[in-house]
Amino acid sequence: MTDTVEPDAEAGPAPKGALTPHTPLRRAVMLVNPLSGSVGSRAVGEAEGILADYDLDAEVVVLDGEGFEAAIDQAFASKPDVIFVLAGDGTARSVASRAKPDGAMIAPLPGGTMNMLPKALYGTADWKQALRRALEEGEPQYVSGGEVQGEYFYCAAILGSPALWAPAREAMRTGKLRLAWQYGRRALKRAFTGRLRFSLDGGDRRRAEALVLISPMISKAMEEPVGLEAAAMDPSDASQAFRLAANALFSDWRHDPAVSTRPAKRIEVRARSRIPAVIDGEPLLLKPDAVVRFAPKAFRALTPRPPAAEDSV
Repeated sequence: MTDTVEPDAEAGPAPKGALTPHTPLRRAVMLVNPLSGSVGSRAVGEAEGILADYDLDAEVVVLDGEGFEAAIDQAFASKPDVIFVLAGDGTARSVASRAKPDGAMIAPLPGGTMNMLPKALYGTADWKQALRRALEEGEPQYVSGGEVQGEYFYCAAILGSPALWAPAREAMRTGKLRLAWQYGRRALKRAFTGRLRFSLDGGDRRRAEALVLISPMISKAMEEPVGLEAAAMDPSDASQAFRLAANALFSDWRHDPAVSTRPAKRIEVRARSRIPAVIDGEPLLLKPDAVVRFAPKAFRALTPRPPAAEDSV
């Protein structure tokens, strides 16, 4: 006969997890959109469970259609140390764009489709892992970015006809072949119908099929946040243009011989018609005259120290 061990009623609750030693965390708000890309209906309960593991005044807020903007406004008004965002790519960009460099830290978790910003900050598509790493290892990190016609981006912006291939790629990725074919046909029709004219920091105007602007956080060509890495795609024929479009979306297009890059803080772009663009994974149309401005300290993120910085300590 084996003895049964009765739980110690006086033992009390389990000890809380240790929060990051790199910055004080007392209050947090987590915005969750269960209907977004990869979030799901169980996310709210799972988030509450994770946050309860830490000695933290935390609140989980569900974003819905009617009170969407009001919930975000209230999150900032409550003056938390950090606002976690588990929602689509567009919502993550919207929340980050409202933050100030000296305001609440923002932690955009991977809950969208492309998750460009969360993957750049946390190196994972697992939002639970990213949340725990931010809580246990996070420190304030200024994130640079760019702004064009009121839209902010923190990873990359593609301007010009290759941007039209992004919706086709996403439709292929999700198995929507008919929609992918429709997007592909539209991209083929738009290709070569409108080249861009652009200038970098007031320099001479140049022409290109497309212009790609990469933030210092993503750029492999810049060690310091001195501007956006501007890469001009200038194919000489149709086969080169399609190769560039594929490289821009599926591999490192900067190794392509038809691409030239340099840093810039103000980029003026002009076209004969509205300019197709992809801003941190979100497709949109810009006006024919667009000015892109570099934002050296767009917001503060709560993110683990980059590996390079850890290795140098």
